[in-house]
Amino acid sequence: MSRGDLPVAEFAFPGELRDRLVAAILRGEKTSTTGLYADFEEEGEGPPEPGTRQLVVDSEGQGVAVIEITECRVVPVGEIDLQFAIEEGEGFGTVAEWRSGHERFWASYRDNPIDDDTLVVAERFRLVERIDPPAGQG
Repeated sequence: MSRGDLPVAEFAFPGELRDRLVAAILRGEKTSTTGLYADFEEEGEGPPEPGTRQLVVDSEGQGVAVIEITECRVVPVGEIDLQFAIEEGEGFGTVAEWRSGHERFWASYRDNPIDDDTLVVAERFRLVERIDPPAGQG
């Protein structure tokens, strides 16, 4: 499968947050991510299966890396633990910090309140490949 055939992994929305998250992936600091299960349902997609490779894109939509899903679980948000929160690579020191940051992000585009029973897709992944920018870029 060529890179162009890979499903795209978009972290956050284009802009400062995506840039920080992609940089953390490229440094090997971010190895997990969490999305609302409702977002997957609305897009008509199921959560990715372990072994699935995805093309990570930057804020300009350019492929910068390939990751491979190593674990994917649908769990209530109240079951996210500290280890998972740390693996998100955003500097969370507690589950409460992780939850606060994610609730703020989700509230930026959804009206539904988040509670302990809200289902999330908790993914772990590994960096497979960094993609160098074309000559003359980056």
